[in-house]
Amino acid sequence: MTILVVHGPNLDRLGKREPDIYGRATLADVDARLVALGAELGVRVVTFQSNWEGALIDRVHAAADEGVRGIVINPGGLTHTSVALRDALLSVALPFVEVHLSNVHAREPFRRHSYFSDAAVGVVCGFGATSYELGLRGLLGCAAPELTTGEES
Repeated sequence: MTILVVHGPNLDRLGKREPDIYGRATLADVDARLVALGAELGVRVVTFQSNWEGALIDRVHAAADEGVRGIVINPGGLTHTSVALRDALLSVALPFVEVHLSNVHAREPFRRHSYFSDAAVGVVCGFGATSYELGLRGLLGCAAPELTTGEES
């Protein structure tokens, strides 16, 4: 089984961009931890990052055609603006977990609104790079149990 992890805009700057908010782990560090955790949990983890909304949409569409079974997504700044990326996720009908490195609810008011949360099977925020790992575990465990039982939803 394959799970796709999608990183939105500016996440390629992890480890350099505002480390007091986003931590010192690089995107390569995050991806390596996710691939290792996936192997431990018996799933293949594929990662993708883009600063371009259209590339993210295209990757989500391709995921459904490739047989990906679920998505962990950090939409970055698109969380608060992108109806198009939300629609792409809904169009592929794959369970997804929304993750954020920082606690978006403790930051600027505009960050408290997400176009994704109500459609996600779960949301994890505020745990730094560990948010991704918790999101993957949640997707495979309690949030979308059909992924671990092999049953179709």
